[in-house]
Order: sequence, then structure tokens, then C-alpha cells
Amino acid sequence: MMPALAHFLLLATILVPLGLLVSEVTPRGRARLPGLLVWAPLPGLAAALLALGQPPLVIYADWLQLTLRLDAPAAVLLGVAALLWSAAGAYAKAYLGQKPEAARFAGWWLLTLAGSLGVFVAGDLVTFYFSFALVSLAAYGLVVHDATDRARRAGAIYLALAVLGEVFLLFAFALLTVHIPGQSLAISDAVAALPGSPVRDVTILLLLLGFGLKAGLAPLHVWLPLAHPAAPMPASAVLSGAIIKAGIIGLIRFLPFEGGIAGWGETLGVLGFLTAFYGVALGITQQNPKTILAYSSVSQMGVVMAALGFGLAAGDGTASMSGAFYASHHVLAKGALFLGVGVAYATGGRRLWWVMGPVLLLVFSFGGLPFTGGALAKEATKGQLGAGLLGWLAAFSAAGTTMLMLHFAGRLRLGMASAPEARAAAGLILPWAVMTAAALTLPWVLAPAGMSDKFWPALWPVLLGIGLALALRRWGSLLPRPPEGDLLVFAERGASRLAPPLTERASRIEAVLRAWPSAGLALLGIAVLLGLVMAGAAP
Repeated sequence: MMPALAHFLLLATILVPLGLLVSEVTPRGRARLPGLLVWAPLPGLAAALLALGQPPLVIYADWLQLTLRLDAPAAVLLGVAALLWSAAGAYAKAYLGQKPEAARFAGWWLLTLAGSLGVFVAGDLVTFYFSFALVSLAAYGLVVHDATDRARRAGAIYLALAVLGEVFLLFAFALLTVHIPGQSLAISDAVAALPGSPVRDVTILLLLLGFGLKAGLAPLHVWLPLAHPAAPMPASAVLSGAIIKAGIIGLIRFLPFEGGIAGWGETLGVLGFLTAFYGVALGITQQNPKTILAYSSVSQMGVVMAALGFGLAAGDGTASMSGAFYASHHVLAKGALFLGVGVAYATGGRRLWWVMGPVLLLVFSFGGLPFTGGALAKEATKGQLGAGLLGWLAAFSAAGTTMLMLHFAGRLRLGMASAPEARAAAGLILPWAVMTAAALTLPWVLAPAGMSDKFWPALWPVLLGIGLALALRRWGSLLPRPPEGDLLVFAERGASRLAPPLTERASRIEAVLRAWPSAGLALLGIAVLLGLVMAGAAP
């Protein structure tokens, strides 16, 4: 393949979604914009297929050097994320219909898409920070789209935590740039210099806080179970499937796996397992299928972070690819399940099993049922989590996931349409079917050569999870019912007593941010400004 074509695709991955925003300037363009969402991620999908192994694209300015590149972990995540964004874009077109606010939603969608795919192709600190800020801040518009009290509350909390995450990363990147030899801002040079940096521990702490917040590391996870249920269905799919992977690719890109850092690796690994079990424990107490899926994402990202953490502790360079493969299965399967919730809600009881059948396949895949993509995903992390105590923890985590996902299936079944013959629109069914098929087949295509699932080691956690699910069905009513957002609720109640004026002021700010397109341009300006500030810290 010609390097020029690879460079074009890498650049188009970010610029095409941003360029489509030009349609916002005319009424006719705004009306057509939702129909373009399915096409906007396709350059990213093409880049994932064609640009791997090609030389990076380096863009020179008078005082800055920007780099776009694609390595194997990023290519896997970029490809599946672009596929989900495309399917969810088609779903969004049918979901929103001809509503007047569809164009505003499409504008937020394209901004978020540009940042979501941009983090996978960014090869320098400035481009990565710009992309990360864009996906973090612009996703606010997707969360609050429905304009309900619930959505506004979730959006305010999401935005506050997103800005906090940006602050953590801004300081981390500033510390990285100070200790990179020469004038380079390349991520690879920053990672190479990190182990010997005099501020290594502070930098790693800030990186874990910034990326962990986006990926749902407990107790920084609280935005997920609030934002996912409040957002429209296609937005929930990309929030859980693709957007949180900005945190995962950040950990993969910025942690020095080859050399290893034992103390911080073990810390991340332990926190990852705590997150995995915490997500299950909170998820089984919930009743809303979307909330259950949100806590499932917390749990699954905990497993990914555990694998990355213990890989870092051991100096295992393969951990980045293992984590990326596990996360790629999550992109496909969780995106399909969120889209499936909307299909199920529009489907009557007489058509029950043509929806619930594929859903149950994905449910058991998450638990690691043999011969499913989930079994391959769990097998991929055996190098980091396959022995001794870690192996047992990973197996019990799979059992807990099976229980949680069966709980989700039971709650979803209760939410189906009341009319027995009701059927979802074709515009909803087709994207869901595409993502379901991709979740069941693509892991076998993407799996590293020679890898296969092991039958009995993969089966017994699933059987245990089925037993736990039966027990939950029998005695689950005795469990407490913590609210969505769990730990944050107590802090929120205390803050409302101490500073009621802050709530009113936050509501005024939220009203301003709802304006489009001025809010979208403001968020874009903020991302650029913060990136330039970070770049200015370079020697």
C-alpha cells in the first residue's frame, strides 16, 4: 500500500467528521446531517484495515510537530470502534426520525466521533490531548440530548468529571514534555523517558487518574451508570462501547510495559479487580437494563485494567495487545446489546425470541462461554491473569459477569412492548443485527494466530454464573437498592446542603452549554486551547 494513501486515511479519520460540521451552516445541510452519520467513521475503518505498518504521518509547523500513527493495539480498537460508530449512526438516523433536534444531536455526535477515533491515531502529545479533550467534552451534548431532569443531572456530573480528567492529564502531559530529551512531543519518546523521570510517580498517578476516570476505574466510575441510562439509545451504545476506550488506549499508549514498573502495575491491577467485582455487585441490584449494562462496562473495563496493570508489573510487552483485544470484544458486544435494548423495547411478546436469542448469545459470550468471542477475549489475558490467585480471580470475575448479564437479560425481557405483534423499525433492526453478527464473528478474525479458547477452563465459570443467577432470581429481592451513581449520591446530597447556590449556578451554565452550534464551537476552542497550553510546556 502507498504510504500517501495511509497518511490520507489517518488524516481523514479526524478531519472528515469535523468537516461534515460545515453542513450546520445551512437549513438544508442541517436537515441532511443525521443521514451522514453512518458514513463519517468509514475513513477510520479503512485506516484500521490499510494503514497498519505504514510510516507515521508527520506534520511540521514553525513551532510544533504533529504525528499520526497506527500500531497493532490501536488498529484493532480503531477498527471495531469505527464499525460501532457507523452502525450506531445508522441507528441514530432511524431513532431520531425527523425531530427538529436531530441536527443538533448530529453536531455533538460528529465532534465526539472525531475525538473518539482521533485518540487511536494520535502519535504525539498535542494531537492525543486535543482528541481526548474533544471526545470527553463533546460527549456532554449526547448525554443531555433528551433535556429531561435526569439527563441534565447526568450531564452536569459527567461534564464536571470530564473537566477534572482533563486537568489530571494536562498536568501529566506537562510533566512528560519537560523530561523528554530534545524538542520531541512524540508519545513513544515520552514513554521511553518516563521510567527515568524524577517525577515519574507523580506523572503515573496523574495518568492513572485521568485515564482511569474515562475508563470507569472505581471509585471514578460514577459517571457511567448516570450517563448511559440518561442518553438516547445510540449515544449509550457509543458511550459504553467506544468512548470509554479513550481511557484504555491512553493506558496502553502511555504506560511503559516493556520495562515495567512493579509498584504502579500492581496498584492498577488490584484496583482493576476491585472495579471488576464492584461493578458486578452494584449491577445485580439495578432494575433498568441500561443501568445494568453500564455497571457491566465498569466491571469489564476493570478486567482490562487488571490485565494491563499486572502486565506492567511484570514488564510484559504483550499486555497492551491482550488488553486491546479484550476491549475490542467489549466494543462489539456491548454496542450490540445497547442497540438491542432499543429493538427489544419496540418488539412485542410474540416476537420475543428472535430478539432474546441473539441477546442471550452475547450474554453468555461476556461470561466467556466456549466457542464465543468472549472466550477468546478471556483467553487473550491468560498471559497476565492466567496463573495462581490472579487466575482464580479472573475466573470468578467471569462467573460474576455471567450472573450480571443474565440479570440484564431478565430485566430486558420485562421491558418489551405491550402489543404482542409489535415490531421494531427496520432502521433499528439492521444496525443491531450487523453489530450482533460482528460481535459473534470478528473476534475469531482478529484473534492472534494460534490462540483458541479452552473448553473446560472457560465453561465452569459460566456454569457457576448460571447457578448464581438462579440464586439471584430467588433471593435478589432481599438485596439493597443503591441508586444509579452509588458513591456519588452521598457526596451530592452533602454538597447540596452545604452550597445550594452552586446548584442554581450550575443550572445556568448548563443552559448556556445546551445552545448549538455555539457550545460545540466553544468546546472545540477549549480543546485547542488546552492542547496549546500543554504544548507550550515543551522545552
